[in-house]
Amino acid sequence: MAVDMNMNVLIVDDYKTMLRIIENLLKQLGFKNIVQATDGSAALKVLHEMPVGLVISDWNMQPMTGLQLLKEVRADERLKAMPFIMITAESKTENVVAAKEAGVNNYIVKPFNAETLKQKISAVLGSF
Repeated sequence: MAVDMNMNVLIVDDYKTMLRIIENLLKQLGFKNIVQATDGSAALKVLHEMPVGLVISDWNMQPMTGLQLLKEVRADERLKAMPFIMITAESKTENVVAAKEAGVNNYIVKPFNAETLKQKISAVLGSF
């Protein structure tokens, strides 16, 4: 199945520069509709207001972390099947395990490039 490049992709990070970097990488890959949120609670608001095809969230945010956001998404009947990719600067085994247990679809360790992002998205949504 082809990936819908017009779907809304929600990127969540409390660091504006990182939001800009991820948005630019997504645009390079061909995604057209990118929505930003600066923390988990803002992301949940977006998820309840519009259809989103993919969430790419940073792990380390305040006041709601990416892991807490993931747990909220998985607990919500309407959102629980949402493709979710976690980004983190830490590749600690316990973080990867916690994210997997919470239902993350894929995991990216910073720094990363467009090719890595494409591979991770392809693994979740199918090749494009």
